[in-house]
Amino acid sequence: MKNIAILASGSGTNAQNIIQHFQNHSTVRVDSVWSNRADAYVLERAAKYGIDNGVFTRQEFYQSEEFLNLLKSRNIDLIVLAGFLWLVPTNLIHTFPIINIHPALLPAYGGKGMYGNKVHEAVITNKEKESGITIHMVDEVYDHGAVLHQERCPVLPDDTPKTLAERIHQLEYQHFPKVIENFLMK
Repeated sequence: MKNIAILASGSGTNAQNIIQHFQNHSTVRVDSVWSNRADAYVLERAAKYGIDNGVFTRQEFYQSEEFLNLLKSRNIDLIVLAGFLWLVPTNLIHTFPIINIHPALLPAYGGKGMYGNKVHEAVITNKEKESGITIHMVDEVYDHGAVLHQERCPVLPDDTPKTLAERIHQLEYQHFPKVIENFLMK
């Protein structure tokens, strides 16, 4: 059985979608969900599905081996970032494959501070004709790792960040679990 650990900082809709996708899978399971925020709704979503979950501190994540050793002890095969906003430390990057999803067509609109509605606002402000999602490997630079998959959608003339985000979310829900599954089945 391949074990996934999900890291998330917010409400956790992508995390829930991934949990549901692998719920009855014969060779892949979501082992646990972790957050850097105790008030992140993703923890409640995980608990509703009986998924172990917890919170880690900046100290545990960046300045010790505590979180790394926790994931090793759980036999994690893949870390998935689903709305996780901290830069991942090198000790995790060098130990586990890590996949992230970004709500734009990287390399455009990526990097520190480019997440959520900030991305959609920038896309609309720059009058882009299309946007989309990028599912990529994580390295030491924000939104920089090798691209595994991209999907596109139009940016409509009357789009707001909210309406564009809704179309982007649909792409995320449709493609993120499948890309994770394909990666683990190699």
